[in-house]
Amino acid sequence: MDPNHRFNVIYVLIAVMLFLTFQNVYRNWQTTDPIPYSEFTRLLEEGRIADVQVGDDRLTGTFTSPQPDGQTAFTTNRVDPDLAERLAQYDITFDGRPTSPFLTVLLSWFFPLVLLFLIWSFLIRRMTGGGGIGGMMSIGKSKARVYVETSTKVTFEDVAGVDEAKNELQEVVAFLRDPERYGRLGAHIPKGILLVGPPGTGKTLLARAVAGEADVPFFSISGSEFVEMFVGVGAARVRDLFEQAAKAKPCIIFIDELDALGRARGPGAMGGQDEKEQTLNQLLSELDGFDPSTGIVLLAATNRPEILDPALLRAGRFDRQVLVDRPERQGRLQILRVHIGKIHALAADVDLDHLAALTPGFTGADLANLVNEAALLATRRNSETVAMADFTNAIERLVAGLEKKSRLLNAHERTVVAHHEMGHALVAASLPGMDPVHKVSIIPRGVGALGYTIQRPTEDRFLQTTSDLKYRMAVLMGGRAAEQLIFAEVSTGAADDLAKASEIARDMATRFGMADETGQVVYEKDRHAFLGEQYTVSQPHDYAEATAREIDLSVRQLVEEAYALAHTTLTERRGDLEAGAALLLERETLTASEFPPMAPSPPDAPSSHS
Repeated sequence: MDPNHRFNVIYVLIAVMLFLTFQNVYRNWQTTDPIPYSEFTRLLEEGRIADVQVGDDRLTGTFTSPQPDGQTAFTTNRVDPDLAERLAQYDITFDGRPTSPFLTVLLSWFFPLVLLFLIWSFLIRRMTGGGGIGGMMSIGKSKARVYVETSTKVTFEDVAGVDEAKNELQEVVAFLRDPERYGRLGAHIPKGILLVGPPGTGKTLLARAVAGEADVPFFSISGSEFVEMFVGVGAARVRDLFEQAAKAKPCIIFIDELDALGRARGPGAMGGQDEKEQTLNQLLSELDGFDPSTGIVLLAATNRPEILDPALLRAGRFDRQVLVDRPERQGRLQILRVHIGKIHALAADVDLDHLAALTPGFTGADLANLVNEAALLATRRNSETVAMADFTNAIERLVAGLEKKSRLLNAHERTVVAHHEMGHALVAASLPGMDPVHKVSIIPRGVGALGYTIQRPTEDRFLQTTSDLKYRMAVLMGGRAAEQLIFAEVSTGAADDLAKASEIARDMATRFGMADETGQVVYEKDRHAFLGEQYTVSQPHDYAEATAREIDLSVRQLVEEAYALAHTTLTERRGDLEAGAALLLERETLTASEFPPMAPSPPDAPSSHS
């Protein structure tokens, strides 16, 4: 709606108010001066009144002869006859006062009308996002934000660690700039490109880089902005978005968080009356209706591809899916170089390659947060430069949590924790193929960790053998084995270790076919979603109870074997265990250089479990 006509209703109300005011003034305006009612009764008794016109509140009439002041007519306010008769007995002047018709109208219906209008306007503004009447009329309009090259200020140079995905999108930019070259052989750009990856890997940043590289309009909208409380609004916004894109082609449409819009339909939905289903159906029809050769490219991003509707992912809609995964070591190094450039003063001891090795599994957002945390730590200690120690402390803070030096443990608890953590470290250093120990500490961190042991991977690994998994379980069980060996009893401190070891053993028995008792059969699907978290809803199994018992026995046997391996290793190195725990109690934090037995065994040395 035109802003100049947005308040037409208010103008009408003001006009009505002015009309009522004029009407009241006109009714009260008289050509003759009013006379008191008592004088009227006296003149009536004297026979000087010729005629009278009786109104609701007023009497008007004419005199039989002109008065001394020249008036021939009169007007007076009516008074109750009984009251007038009583007042006349006291020989006083009295008169009536009529109620104002304007005031009556104002109090009876005008004010309630204004109040209802204000409430209605407030509710409409809330439902239309503050647009008032205009917002009500534009509720079906797309809320996409339009960017051009000069407004994003992000290019492919700002995106690191995802070279494959960047190459795919560079092809899109090149097609938009020169469609004739790419279409000379009859090929066309995919209709839809879906960016898939965990949160923080740079999907939205890649889309913004496309906007920065391509000199075409870039429509950006979140999937949640299509979903409203009114049925049909989301579908109307989808239509409006593609209509706007058709007018601005060549252009790019980017839908972030596509899973909010494209969740898989199922029998539990409300059919055609469901708002989300109508919106998804409209998006599917729009994807079928536009020609990619005209220069409209649809980009979308999601971190939950497993819940998307299959109709979205078929060929002809989202033709290409680009994985934006967590970066490898070289990718992390490139990302660190990008973010390190924002640090004004960097110490000479900062080794970016070493930092990349210390951060396996970190996403681009995690690395950006790491650099910022390191700068904050350096600022907090009033340093002029950001040193390597700031980065390592920032990693520990992000991985293990904030230090809780105020959490005081008694002497016995500190001794138990020291032996527990040293048990992890020594088992990790004794078994082949395990990541070297970076640091051991008995300073509480996070919510429940009373100590921690950090291992530093030397390289990214994508496959793990049966021995690797068994050794990982043995490292996890090293803490409990150390407690049993030194104190002849165990504590609750190994609860998290037991949970992780049991999970690895169950995966070996049910998913990896690494248990002799269960054979090379997959009994369970992956219990983790794409994001990495574990499903909370228990999945029904399709195997017999006897098989379930065999699985449970296999899991128990694998965990017990890992515990036995850890216990044997620590028994052989009991001297190192006690010396390391004593040194740990003294210093609270140790590295491999400060306690050499924590260093990994030489490759040709015999393993301690053989």
